[in-house]
Amino acid sequence: MSAIRHALTTKREDDFAAWYQEVISAADMAEESGVRGCMVIKPWGYGIWERMQRLLDDRIKAAGVQNAYFPLFIPLANFEREASHVEGFAKEMAVVTHHRLIADGRGGLKPDPDAKLEEPLVVRPTSETIIGDAMSRWVQSWRDLPLMLNQWANVVRWEMRTRMFLRTSEFLWQEGHTAHADEAEAKAETMRALEMYRAFAEEDLSLPVIAGEKPENERFPGAVETWSIEAMMQDGKALQAGTSHYLGTNFAEAANIRYQDKEGGQALAHTTSWGVSTRMVGGVIMTHGDDDGLRVPPAIAPHQVVILPMLRDKPEDQALLDYCEGLRAALATQHTLDEPLRVLLDKRPGKAAAKRWDWVRKGAPIIIEVGARDMENGVVSLLRRDALWNTDNGKPAFQTPTREIAGQTVPSILADMQNALLTGARERRDANIVRDIDTMDGVADFFGASKYPGWVEVQWSKPTGAGLEKVVEQLKAHKLTLRNVPMNTPPADGTCIFTGEPAVERVYVARAY
Repeated sequence: MSAIRHALTTKREDDFAAWYQEVISAADMAEESGVRGCMVIKPWGYGIWERMQRLLDDRIKAAGVQNAYFPLFIPLANFEREASHVEGFAKEMAVVTHHRLIADGRGGLKPDPDAKLEEPLVVRPTSETIIGDAMSRWVQSWRDLPLMLNQWANVVRWEMRTRMFLRTSEFLWQEGHTAHADEAEAKAETMRALEMYRAFAEEDLSLPVIAGEKPENERFPGAVETWSIEAMMQDGKALQAGTSHYLGTNFAEAANIRYQDKEGGQALAHTTSWGVSTRMVGGVIMTHGDDDGLRVPPAIAPHQVVILPMLRDKPEDQALLDYCEGLRAALATQHTLDEPLRVLLDKRPGKAAAKRWDWVRKGAPIIIEVGARDMENGVVSLLRRDALWNTDNGKPAFQTPTREIAGQTVPSILADMQNALLTGARERRDANIVRDIDTMDGVADFFGASKYPGWVEVQWSKPTGAGLEKVVEQLKAHKLTLRNVPMNTPPADGTCIFTGEPAVERVYVARAY
């Protein structure tokens, strides 16, 4: 068995954080910008986000939600109406105070003292308050409900410690906002959005997640309930991949979202909000990437098949290009995962091997190389990104089907790859969840015994207030957090490991991004 020479210099097991950064660079996904905490998303990275956006947008609209757009700047007074909301975001808010610059006398610029805004404007960290204003105008009667809106936008939360895609000062997301006549309808919408995110993550991103309710200390500021989908990365850490919030009447009262009910009385609407962001791109990297770079699930790959003609800068290259164009056209008529195949014929100059490794690092699901001899024999050299190596000889595991067979089998290969990535990630996650620890000392020992531990599911008494704060401090000492209370699990039947009282539910404990 020959040793495999991987495409990256850093291995996951050696330094997962450095590996993650190298994947982003080697896959040409994003780069740092000139503004601290902000990134430039390059075409391949943005293409993956566009695919996510397209697939999720279809799911959102299928539920009867309509897209809209709301201002980037929000008056500070809007936040002050809901005390817990402003308190939750105050430390992260970017604030605009002036509307003009003037020369500072030293060749630079400074804010004009005479151009100070009467009221500071907050750069959107989330839009509950300004969308609530619109809802208060648009909702007058029970006939106007439910009101179901979504916007795709950028938001700003001034982060102290940033990491591309996972935690940046500016990021892209969608945020759904809905208003309903009563609690039952609003809670049903909260759970519908949660299930939509679960299905999107698992079916489109091959990202296995656990859906559940966040503990009180992890709720969205101002929410009555917060629900999340949590994913396990290859280093065992948890990633909160999406959230759905039941806001009760808190924001409706602050924004005066009232309606005339069927009996002619006045009632407050019950509202929800829910969102996912570009941190899901980071989740895809850390769930599916390997020591050769990224592996993109076919459903979200900008190009599912990349064809590489082995050009030699000679007149006969045209015949090879024509042969490859025929293959591209034939594949483009095929469908997989309910969509036409996305096929790229890479005509760039350069050696095929160099271009191959470029696409390997980017994670293109299928790479097809075609040389003059392949053309003569009517075959192609096909490489699956999820089965890259022949472990017997340490060389790329090329298959050599005929051009016709390749055209027939590529759709099923892509569908199999989509499922295989999900299955592999789920098996890895399940193998790294421990459920038999019943003391806090045992939890501490578990997380101290391994470089990349997984999660612990423990039973707890669901303390609140000061009791919960004590639990949070206990966990914080070991850099641990409560993740969520999983749905559809066996009822608690033991003792709370934190308080010693009878347990009422189960909760996940993990290190997290």
